Amino acid sequence: MTNEANAEQQVQDATAAETPAAPDVEALQAELAKARDDMLRALAEVENTRRRAERQTAEARAYAIDRFAADLLPIADTLGRALAAAPQDSADDTVRTMVAGIELTERTMMEAFARHGLKRVGAKGDTFDPNLHQAVAQAPSDQPAGLILEVMQPGYVLGDRTLRAAMVVVSAGGGARAATPTVDVKV
Repeated sequence: MTNEANAEQQVQDATAAETPAAPDVEALQAELAKARDDMLRALAEVENTRRRAERQTAEARAYAIDRFAADLLPIADTLGRALAAAPQDSADDTVRTMVAGIELTERTMMEAFARHGLKRVGAKGDTFDPNLHQAVAQAPSDQPAGLILEVMQPGYVLGDRTLRAAMVVVSAGGGARAATPTVDVKV
């Protein structure tokens, strides 16, 4: 009987070896959940990368001319100073023609700036904005505090970036309260 018992035991052992162990359902579900999580994270990362690339491309298009525009600002300033210094009521035709040519040149430059999203900021009477203006002095005035009284140098913005802050004199309000203007230092 021992031979029969041994043979029976060997058949059972062989059958057990041929049939795989029952899979652990919980382990497979955990592995599936982890794979799903990894896939969703990878998809989210791809989407974030795509959005970041689109944003960088849009910014590169919008601000591609910032260095070139900054190089042109002194030319615009020079044209403005030339117009301010030019005699407006000259009887000489040559002087009037020259002034008209300078005005046309400045107007053409400002139109080109506008076509490319470059805008002049810092007009007299505007409210002071530290993001757009640099206050070089405060002066007593009948105007409310915080209004721009004088523009010493216009500023420019490209899109929503300040290319150069306008240098302005700001109203301190209060009428003749202070006799001399005070200088503010921007840090």
